[in-house]
Amino acid sequence: MTLRTLAAACGAVFLAQFALSPAAIAADAPSRWVATWATALQSIPQQANLPPLYRAPDVAGRTVRQIVYPTLSGNAVRIHLSNEYGKAPLVVEALRIARSAGGAAQSDGGVAVTFGGKESVTLPPGGELDSDPVALEIVAGAPYAISSYMGTEQRLVAWHRVSNQVNYVSLPGNHADDALSGAFHQRFTQFAWVTGLSVDAPSSAAVAAIGDSITDGMRSSLNENHRWPDAFARRLAREGIRSTAVVNLGISGNRLLSDSPCYGDALVKRFGRDVLERPGVKTAILLIGINDINFSSMPPRAGLDCDYPHTSVTAADLIAGYQRVIAEAHRHGVRVFGATLTPAALPQQREGIRLAVNQWIRTTRTLDGVVDFDAALRDPAQPGRLRRGYDSGDNIHPSDAGYAAMADAVPLDAVVNSTRK
Repeated sequence: MTLRTLAAACGAVFLAQFALSPAAIAADAPSRWVATWATALQSIPQQANLPPLYRAPDVAGRTVRQIVYPTLSGNAVRIHLSNEYGKAPLVVEALRIARSAGGAAQSDGGVAVTFGGKESVTLPPGGELDSDPVALEIVAGAPYAISSYMGTEQRLVAWHRVSNQVNYVSLPGNHADDALSGAFHQRFTQFAWVTGLSVDAPSSAAVAAIGDSITDGMRSSLNENHRWPDAFARRLAREGIRSTAVVNLGISGNRLLSDSPCYGDALVKRFGRDVLERPGVKTAILLIGINDINFSSMPPRAGLDCDYPHTSVTAADLIAGYQRVIAEAHRHGVRVFGATLTPAALPQQREGIRLAVNQWIRTTRTLDGVVDFDAALRDPAQPGRLRRGYDSGDNIHPSDAGYAAMADAVPLDAVVNSTRK
């Protein structure tokens, strides 16, 4: 149990909502549980006249149904809740998990999820907590519906903004055990407060993919799981490797060195929370830096300026940031594979930074391995640009075919072996 999880539990006890049972505490043994799905939260800008992209749905007294795809099978599951960035308690009156039946429908009423034996849970601001173990068969690659009936005063102040997955909000009331979709009238494409699933898989391990929108899967097909970590998980399954999970902790717009009003904490700050506190993570694949290079040149915007601060960086600045992340990972026994920055049709000065960073990634002995996404995606005739078939159309984000090529570029044996040492 992490200190932040313990703090959440203590805060929840203080709020007289539940107490942790000895069984729940024992279930936290790190050798048993392995992350099978995860997402990273970012705060929602809190100001008047937000653009539609940043307006959160009304969840108070409603049921939120989120669809997730685990990447590791197991016969018991825990659900991780987070009130990161919350200014008020997070109140979940009831939580259920079921096999998804497509859209907002589920195969049956699902299984109740408890916390210290109780169906309701309250997390204080900043708190997080794992549920009690739930006896449910989890099949890697299959969709599951997680339904949360929220407190009557609940507001959504943090989310994972680019889920590339349609999720659902119901009419008022507890519809967590509804098998049919009729009550779920509203759709949204974010994840909220459910930030992880773990399964009881003592001989397995997880690979954490962390970075920006290119790991997040920006511009990949909605509801199709064509992000590169998804494609890599399918590649593992095709190769018969069923003891390695792949969890996606990319955040679109994220930077290595600078926080953003919209795009989350700097990766150097969030790496511990988003990777090292995940159960069973043995290896991280790190792809970050293109936004650090680009955002200094973005014009300031009146109102909501998501690119603020417009910090200028050098290759040396980015390398120092990578070294901080690598050192932190190694202190916790996690290996890091560095991924080269992909082509982005940059002006000459910014392209020079990208190339210098990639040269360091390819040659440093600080990393435990290299994933050469640049080589996999670049146009041989114009190496500063994406290959045409791999470009989604904006010169930065890969197409579905490009994301598949990235998954194929991961050195399979090296990454899998790194999780077994």
